[in-house]
Amino acid sequence: MSRLQTQFDALRAENRAAFVTFVTANDPDFDTSLEILKGLPSAGADIIELGMPFTDPSADGPAIDKAAQRAIKAGASMVRTLDMVRAFRIDNTTTPIVLMGYFNPIFTYGIDRFCVDAAAAGVDGLIIVDLPPEEDAELLEPANKNGIDVIRLATPTSDDERLPVILNGASGFVYYVAVAGVTGGKSATADDIGNAVARIKRHTDLPVAVGFGIRTPEQAADIAARADGAVVGSAIVSLIEQGLEKGSDKSEIVDNVLNFTQLLANGVRSGR
Repeated sequence: MSRLQTQFDALRAENRAAFVTFVTANDPDFDTSLEILKGLPSAGADIIELGMPFTDPSADGPAIDKAAQRAIKAGASMVRTLDMVRAFRIDNTTTPIVLMGYFNPIFTYGIDRFCVDAAAAGVDGLIIVDLPPEEDAELLEPANKNGIDVIRLATPTSDDERLPVILNGASGFVYYVAVAGVTGGKSATADDIGNAVARIKRHTDLPVAVGFGIRTPEQAADIAARADGAVVGSAIVSLIEQGLEKGSDKSEIVDNVLNFTQLLANGVRSGR
């Protein structure tokens, strides 16, 4: 059984949603990023999405785009991203890690080599935002062969005809993008999200996690009441940028990120 399935099963038994956090690997540097990564589970993260830095993150808004550029400037690479996962796994063998990003860095690294190395490092899943299901067989097969889930994205425009295509071959969970547009944008209404989650669940038994636009504990609670998981990324990543702009030292940035994460986690836990 995968870590993702184990985690969702455990949370279902507790009648609560998963709190899924997103941070970018190597932002603002390797050591600080690793310290944040290691601290997220204690701050309430049930699942961690780790962004693979890329020069042209077309689906991301300003916060995550800037995080990727900071990471690249600090020497980010796929090797370093997998090093970070490997270092995390020394002390944590239970919290699922999902790599999120774009296909180009994986293709450049070598798809088969990437899947082998990612599995060995301790990666549990992949979310590749620019790879539609019709074109992901070359990644899906080696990923599944190495025990890595490929998580598909559904959106408000994914109708009942499109959903079976999206869900065919999907595993781990379904990531519902709650609003059209880039990360960090406006929020959808709770009722809209509830209806969308119910519609997706008519097509699959996979858990449905909702992201894009969640910035507050109250919003996280609303999502947790209606979905199997609430995903927060831009609001967390923005704290790193704010800390750097204020001239905060790295330990203060880490503390601010983890303290905010705990507030969001409390919101998720209060949702049911």
